[in-house]
Amino acid sequence: MKIQLFLSAILLMAIQSATAQKKQITLEDIWKEGTFSAERLQSIHSMANGQEYAVQNFDRATRTGSVDIYSYATGEKVRTAVSSADIDGLDYFISYEFSDDEKQVLLATKLQSIFRRSTLGEFYVWNTLSRKLTKVSDDLIQEPTFSPDGKMIAYGKGNNLYVFNIAEGTTQQLTTDGKKNSIINGITDWVYEEEFGFVRAFDWSADSKRIAYIRFDETYVPEFSMDIYGKELYPTQSVFKYPKAGEANAKVTLRLHNLDNGNSRKAKDVEINLGDNAGHYIPRISWSKDPNVLAVQTLNRHQDTLKLSLFNAATYQTKLAVLETDKAYVDVTDNLTFLEDNSFIWTSEKDGWNHVYHHNADGSLKRQVTSGDWEVTGYYGYDAKTKRIFYQSSENGSINRGVYAIGLNGKKKQALAVNEGTNDADFSANFSNFIHTYSNTTTPYRFTLNDAKNGKQIRVIKDNQALKDLYAGYDISPKEFFEIDVNGVSLNAYMIKPTDFDSSKKYPMFMTQYSGPGSQSVANKWDTSNDYWFHMLAQNDYIVVCVDPRGTGLKGRDFKKVTQKELGKYEVLDQIAAAKQLSERSYIDENRTGIWGWSYGGFMASNCLFQGADTFEMAIAVAPVTSWRFYDSIYTERYMQTPQENASGYDNNSPMSHVDKMEGDLLLVHGGGDDNVHVQNATRLVEALVQANKQFDYFNYPDRNHGIYGGNTRFHLYTMMTEFIKEKL
Repeated sequence: MKIQLFLSAILLMAIQSATAQKKQITLEDIWKEGTFSAERLQSIHSMANGQEYAVQNFDRATRTGSVDIYSYATGEKVRTAVSSADIDGLDYFISYEFSDDEKQVLLATKLQSIFRRSTLGEFYVWNTLSRKLTKVSDDLIQEPTFSPDGKMIAYGKGNNLYVFNIAEGTTQQLTTDGKKNSIINGITDWVYEEEFGFVRAFDWSADSKRIAYIRFDETYVPEFSMDIYGKELYPTQSVFKYPKAGEANAKVTLRLHNLDNGNSRKAKDVEINLGDNAGHYIPRISWSKDPNVLAVQTLNRHQDTLKLSLFNAATYQTKLAVLETDKAYVDVTDNLTFLEDNSFIWTSEKDGWNHVYHHNADGSLKRQVTSGDWEVTGYYGYDAKTKRIFYQSSENGSINRGVYAIGLNGKKKQALAVNEGTNDADFSANFSNFIHTYSNTTTPYRFTLNDAKNGKQIRVIKDNQALKDLYAGYDISPKEFFEIDVNGVSLNAYMIKPTDFDSSKKYPMFMTQYSGPGSQSVANKWDTSNDYWFHMLAQNDYIVVCVDPRGTGLKGRDFKKVTQKELGKYEVLDQIAAAKQLSERSYIDENRTGIWGWSYGGFMASNCLFQGADTFEMAIAVAPVTSWRFYDSIYTERYMQTPQENASGYDNNSPMSHVDKMEGDLLLVHGGGDDNVHVQNATRLVEALVQANKQFDYFNYPDRNHGIYGGNTRFHLYTMMTEFIKEKL
């Protein structure tokens, strides 16, 4: 027995010695030095021939930018499509886009951010054959888009739509009623951009003769204002239309502009009457292969009924093609793909899991292509030559992703990349090859070129071996994935332990989570900046745990949508139950449990501290929603309906309704310039805590948006949170 104890002591000393020799992660590593930055592939554009791809490069020595063409097979540069060194009057460009025939390149300069996705910029067209540079507009414009024939560019400016004729150098104004905070033509309003995920609300027909666009009438949408303190003597105000839950949304109409009117008796610009297929929202429009057929997706305000309608621009008739209904809500995607015969591919979770379907041109269902108790998580496209669909799914485990191919007839499924972890693909234009991106929790991003026929690797592009070697020299223990059974369900989870973990000791537990609808935090992929922070905390003898509760994604429709009309209820119950169960483990100190989160995760962290006062001793809530009454209409009503219809769902699950139960320590953080989750959420929670006579810490980052970054901001934030954890947990 003494010999065994002696050997155990020697082994423990050896482990501790090895650990002591390894480097410790610091906040400077994460937020200042970029020590763990992984090599990434630059955004590539597959050329139409499928054998080459384009990459934007910048030569620091000559201060010139270029779009260079490379061979997929060799990775060698083949030629240069455009270089600022060859262009008089253009010193640089920020982004580029090819015309369909790849003879012209649209170059962007002077880009200015508006909201999360929207920008203004100055744009030029470079003709690769004539080597002529043409400026699109003297003004800053939005969303310039080539016509399919490459002769024109449509764009938005001052809430109106314009078309620029490249050869003639002339501009045609399509709409005239655009006005700030009132009427927007062809560009989405704030809430569409944020929640439906797009900015360009116009589309060219295949023959370049028509433009369909959405018109937004924001007249009756309430305005939101934020004080911007800046550096001047007096602050300014940012005022924009923001429909909160239950408030008036923009009235949207679909319009059609006929550019080639000729002798047609049809009006040049008309409103498209969708009749019974009209909806409260128009989240997607896209022309099909047929230049007369426009696909329109509409949603009712509850977002539980989605209609895909086909509008015929020749007859002005509309036909309902697909009707999707759900007791909770229907997700909007970008997966609609028209084939040459105008039949189309569609994804739906109507059988309880997200899968691929093939519909005839009239909308009738031809077949369900994929099936099983797993989710299609990404749709890559369809190869008409081999009649195969390429997709990503979770069929190799809900925390993993694999790349697959399957026949349009639902047969001959093929696994192309299914290593345990996260596999992703970027296919060449002709679907002959794909760039395979792979990572797992211990393997940084590895990029290879693979054959789309069988998935076989052709060559390694980048493997991040230097980062892997660097990583091995740090005091880091890997994530341990597991499932935890609470409240009658099995939840995905991971744990990070100190590298010198001793099961006879007791450690404080720090829980991280997001918990939002359809999200996933427990995933087998390479680390983010937050993960390095978690490893740093583990170095300091904290056990870090993450649990994905009910309402998150990748476990089927019923698991995801159980939270309908009750955001925060089941997620909080699951986090509390998981914390209690984990605290029963001998090595976890049940009196030292903390939780943190950002945005939805901040909503959850504060709720868990208040409602789980007997479980959590501290919480950090960054940019939290504190009442869904304060958040935007589209996101909130998708899950909660309106506050007029569901007042109890809104109020019973608000952290402000539970401040009187708070016993632990709270750090509340918000950005004063947050246009998404307004600082109003924090100030109202502050007032509720004050009136309940609860002591807490609050920090406001002036003028910072929802991401709370810029300059030294992130380093300051994570220093403050780290010190709070060390002091309170």
